[in-house]
Amino acid sequence: MLEEAKLLEEDYDSSSGKRSWGTSINVDGTVYATSLFWQPLQNSSDPFQEVEEASAGVLEGADLFCIKGGKAPQFGICVSHEGYHSGETVGAVALATALSNISSYVAVFKTTEGWWYTCIRNDIILSDGDMLFLSEEEAKSQFTSMLAVPDWGKKIAPKEWGIEDTEEMDLGEILARGAKSKLQKIKGLRGTKLFLVIGISAVVGLWLVSSLIDRLFLTPTVAPVVVPVKPKVVQTAAPVVEVKPWEKMTNPKTVMTECYKKTMDLVGIMPPGWDIGTIACTQGSAATSWKRSIGRLAWAKKAMEESELQFSGFAFSGDGETLSATLPIAAGEQLSSPPEKTMMDLQNQLNDEFQALGLKVSLAVETETSATGKVYRKIKFSFTSEYNPTTWNEMLTKYSGLQINMITYSPGDKTWHYEGAIYVL
Repeated sequence: MLEEAKLLEEDYDSSSGKRSWGTSINVDGTVYATSLFWQPLQNSSDPFQEVEEASAGVLEGADLFCIKGGKAPQFGICVSHEGYHSGETVGAVALATALSNISSYVAVFKTTEGWWYTCIRNDIILSDGDMLFLSEEEAKSQFTSMLAVPDWGKKIAPKEWGIEDTEEMDLGEILARGAKSKLQKIKGLRGTKLFLVIGISAVVGLWLVSSLIDRLFLTPTVAPVVVPVKPKVVQTAAPVVEVKPWEKMTNPKTVMTECYKKTMDLVGIMPPGWDIGTIACTQGSAATSWKRSIGRLAWAKKAMEESELQFSGFAFSGDGETLSATLPIAAGEQLSSPPEKTMMDLQNQLNDEFQALGLKVSLAVETETSATGKVYRKIKFSFTSEYNPTTWNEMLTKYSGLQINMITYSPGDKTWHYEGAIYVL
């Protein structure tokens, strides 16, 4: 898979030395590049730095790229020696723009070259959401694994697969409607940028030299003018502008992603003869405890040390029967996420969505009062699900004004419990 940029390392059949994925498809006479590695683009007006950094680190050796515009700009990168060519039309961009009225879809198209898997969530091509599988079995496995994720706008698959609630669509007709974004050389982007910098520097240099000559040799001497000193004006302090609670929030996507990672780290520690309890994760830490059944304290201590995790602390109880441990979670980026819905609209939407999923959600209205006496309202929510935070991430973070307060995981029944709040107008 392309996940975590392991495209070049993991997708080869080690026994035969053959690659398990393809780089392009030919549809109605047009070649479309596939299997690019996709990343969000922060600065669409000047993508140079982001593309350069990704080619040096995320997918080392990448020398071709393309841009996907729209509501969620992204860039895709690839390596030419794998079979890509500058000037090739990029399939994922053509498909995404042709289906721009559908914000989330998962699809597999059967082509002459293989089975092209594509996945877009909230207008974002997932990092492993553009892959041309050479094996039908692998493509089908990837597709069916994504069906567990709720709230797809469309599910597209070959008719012969016989998967319920899917439909087969004409790939050629779709791609013909899409934008024709093409692969470009990253070094070409670098050259353009350098040319602009050199050009601007030359103009500035000429202006400085001209100004210096004019000042030294051509400007007549002017008698100094004495200007009376103005009386000092004391300005009154500007009123303090209150920072609303949603103007400086920790990015909920980061909270959910880090909670999942730290939870899995703790679950992976398995001292012989010790049983792990519920794991509780907040914005700052993930904590749990183990109870001794038939093991020894020394075994548990060794398991903690061999995990090589950076604990903020772990300790045994006085009787040696319980071990508690905490992993720190780094403070995430701060962002402004103002509310967009009224209380009634948000309540109705949340209830409707969870009814569609067959899940029970608990909602409660809560207020908080600032130091200046201003009252802010929010809806607290809590629910339990078998799906982990990576699945719920996109569904919950589509609500502006979201904060995640706590996520707990019960290893016994493998369920997750979520608590948070969403600010309202």
